[in-house]
Amino acid sequence: MVSTRSKVSPSIRRVRVLTLGILVFGALISPGRAQQFLDDVGEALDLTTADGRARVAFSGLGDLEGYAYQDPPPGLIFGDTAFVNPRLTLFGDAQYGRQWYAYAQFQANRGFDPRAEVRNAQFYEYLLRWTPFEEGTLNLQVGEFATAFGNWSKRRFSWENPFVTAPTPYEQVLTVSDVNAPASPQAFLARRAVPANKKSWVPLIWGPSYTTGGSAFGSVESFDYSVEFKNAALSSRPAAWSGFDQNWENPTVTARVGWRPSAAWNVGLSGSGGAYLLPSAEATLPAGTSLGDYSQTTLGMDLTWSRRSWIVWSELFLARFDVPTVGYAGLLGWYGEVKYKATTHLWTAARMNVMAFGDVADGMGGEAQWDNNAWRMDWSVGWRFNQHWQLKLQYSYGQEQDPGVEGNSLFAGQITLRF
Repeated sequence: MVSTRSKVSPSIRRVRVLTLGILVFGALISPGRAQQFLDDVGEALDLTTADGRARVAFSGLGDLEGYAYQDPPPGLIFGDTAFVNPRLTLFGDAQYGRQWYAYAQFQANRGFDPRAEVRNAQFYEYLLRWTPFEEGTLNLQVGEFATAFGNWSKRRFSWENPFVTAPTPYEQVLTVSDVNAPASPQAFLARRAVPANKKSWVPLIWGPSYTTGGSAFGSVESFDYSVEFKNAALSSRPAAWSGFDQNWENPTVTARVGWRPSAAWNVGLSGSGGAYLLPSAEATLPAGTSLGDYSQTTLGMDLTWSRRSWIVWSELFLARFDVPTVGYAGLLGWYGEVKYKATTHLWTAARMNVMAFGDVADGMGGEAQWDNNAWRMDWSVGWRFNQHWQLKLQYSYGQEQDPGVEGNSLFAGQITLRF
């Protein structure tokens, strides 16, 4: 029998052609006509007092993305058909003197992850920062903001990311659930054979992990450091990020130390630990245990290298989840990404992603691998028309150990307007 998963339906082909047409038309027609207007808007949204002591600036990104894929969709893409996904991101920055800084990020979208909801509009980041010393050796901030773990969160927005999607460790859904405990080791292992339940399972790190809390960070000569105390684990879903909705009974501590031996290199070590289960899972836990008894522990190493037209990013992850009724479930994740800027406007990029999983007790005296080993290769090409418009096209191909759990191919396109 021939699997229907490998066939692309006529409706998907039509959406793919329509999406590509919209992207190319918008990129070719709009940028030139809007250039002067957008320059004027940018100047009008940057306000500074006469003495230069206080400054307020507003900016934004408008993204139009198109996705076509083999079902089930890979990563944190929701839905079961090809679609076009709009997103509007607004930023606000305010500074008073050299010591005080405030920032907020607001999004209107179809869910934080593509098609996760019909519509959504909310603040994903807001923070207040105090810098007591001019040298920048110490910064203290509170609010809801991206994690300092690794190096991907620093280039998470569409304008800086060479791809439409995130690296696999930031979006591949694992068989670990934060909302309910497995009834037995056999029930946990059975999840390997079914498509990812994205409403109940979690990735290693959920995108930039905009959790709430406080941090201290700074730079001392060629070293950087950051320590965070936040309300939820790296794997927590967007609904748990807000400090107003999620309690503080089981916080997470995350830290990173970076070293810049030269202008070309940046090497970092990260670590994070804390409970990952949400309050809804409490009723499913074994008797006599609590949410705080089950933690996610993640270690990471990141590297950035740049020279002339080349830039390389890479991260290595070692993690384990303490799964109720099962025990420790360990994994290794890795990706390497290279971007080459061919001309002032044109770039291309390639990324290799790998996820490998360890064994857990199978409940019958033996052991078994708890999730499917997987790899994915991403290719992209981008054209930056000017400081306001950008076009990206991406193709991804990957395989999982258990065929059919996730689609192999993904086509994606994205137009970004920056203002």
